[in-house]
Amino acid sequence: MQHERITPPPKLELQGSLILEGDARLALQRIPDNSIQCVVTSPPYWSLRDYGIEGQIGLEDSVYQYINTLVSVFREVRRVLKPDGTLWLNIGDSYTSGGRTWRAPDKKNQARAMSIRPDTPEGLKPKDLIGVPWRLAFALQQDGWYLRSDIIWHKPNAMPESVKDRPTRSHEYIFLFSKSERYYYDYQAIREENGRNRRSVWHINTQPNKEAHFAVFPTTLVEPCILAGSKPGDYVLDPFLGSGTTAVVCQNLDRKYVGIELNPEYIQIAVKRLTSILTEAPQVTKVVI
Repeated sequence: MQHERITPPPKLELQGSLILEGDARLALQRIPDNSIQCVVTSPPYWSLRDYGIEGQIGLEDSVYQYINTLVSVFREVRRVLKPDGTLWLNIGDSYTSGGRTWRAPDKKNQARAMSIRPDTPEGLKPKDLIGVPWRLAFALQQDGWYLRSDIIWHKPNAMPESVKDRPTRSHEYIFLFSKSERYYYDYQAIREENGRNRRSVWHINTQPNKEAHFAVFPTTLVEPCILAGSKPGDYVLDPFLGSGTTAVVCQNLDRKYVGIELNPEYIQIAVKRLTSILTEAPQVTKVVI
């Protein structure tokens, strides 16, 4: 019988901002313990988009598998987070497919089309609202995170829906989690214009991106998370970097960033966005474990 000793991958030495190309579940293993002050991210939503890339998260056979996958990702995120660090997690909801194996494109959102639709999850019915955000929030809470706040992201310019039997959805959730009971939170940095403490409903428009072909994480949504959760010079992590909005905001607010992205096309978009505000292209490292 052959025996092979499995050794963990060496940790990176963080010396400035960088982007890691690869699966978040592997790339996070390269980040040192307790090195990140704040995490701001929006993982792929379940059953809403096929990114057409091997290893993608979001098309698991069941929503329960999807949540278990994200719990394992954010368990590793908690390891790299400093004891007084915070996680700001944006997540959207979805409906059961009702047995359909496809979804037609929307005239205003061609990326909405999908040829793959997971089956209706066990315990749910066709046309049920799944409740993904709260299912995930409670699962993370049970896994050890402190669930500190639910924030409603109200979208005044929400995408129209061709539905006649329910209201059009115009909001998503942002959850504030902490690693410890006491954590860094600069409430003064995000006071409202009238000076009062920031409320839990944020009215922020979506921001389209022609290159990404979908509505990206708005900079005005990310800014208060980073301002409240970090200081200049701190490291901010986004394990699902996408088109690079978290990195762009970090660059503008004098924070260092670590971004992880599986899709090389999105990395190209992020690099292009960052290069427009930098004198040189950001460092990109491909993760192979």
